[in-house]
Amino acid sequence: MLDRVRRILGAWPEVSEKISHGAPTFWGGRKTFATLHDDHHGDGRLALWIKSNADAQEDLVAMDPDVFYVPPYVGPSGWIGVRLDRGADWDMVEGLLEEGYRSVAPKRALKLLDGG
Repeated sequence: MLDRVRRILGAWPEVSEKISHGAPTFWGGRKTFATLHDDHHGDGRLALWIKSNADAQEDLVAMDPDVFYVPPYVGPSGWIGVRLDRGADWDMVEGLLEEGYRSVAPKRALKLLDGG
C-alpha cells in the first residue's frame, strides 16, 4: 500500500516523505497532509490519515463507517481515516489526498501541479 501511495504522490511538486511518530508521513512543502498507519497502537487497521475538514469527515464517516473513521489525535481537526484493508476506492483515496495536499501546499507548488 505504501508503494501505491508513493506512486500517487510521486509526481506532485514539493511532496516529501519522512517518518514521523513511527509512520511514513507525507508533506506538502512544510506541512503534513497524510500518514500511513499499519496497526497504529494495536488498532488492527491499515489506514491512511488524510488532512480534510470537519464537514467532509462527517459525510464520509456517515457514508461508509467500515472504510472511513475519525482518527485519534488529528480527527478533531477534521482529518479522515481511510481503511485501506477494507476495500477503499482508490480513485476516492487519490481525490482525498489531492484535497489534503492542496490545503497545505505552497502556492508555487499548486501552480506547478495545475500546469502553470
